[in-house]
Amino acid sequence: MYFTYILKSVITEKYYTGSTSNLDERIKAHNSGKTKSTKPFRPWILVYKEAFETRTEARKRENQIKRYKGGRAFKELIQ
Repeated sequence: MYFTYILKSVITEKYYTGSTSNLDERIKAHNSGKTKSTKPFRPWILVYKEAFETRTEARKRENQIKRYKGGRAFKELIQ
């Protein structure tokens, strides 16, 4: 099982979209500072997730969400 997820920074209220096969471990990595791009914005909370059978499907959905660029479709996902 693979996941596409959206995290929200508690401090800055920025969002991060990613995909992984182990969601719990990935969130721990974001919050422990092991992920360079998210380290300055810790802590992160999970605000959205979707499950997929394949990595390809999860990455495709991740890229689709990133193209939303904070628009209406993105806001509907995180509400």
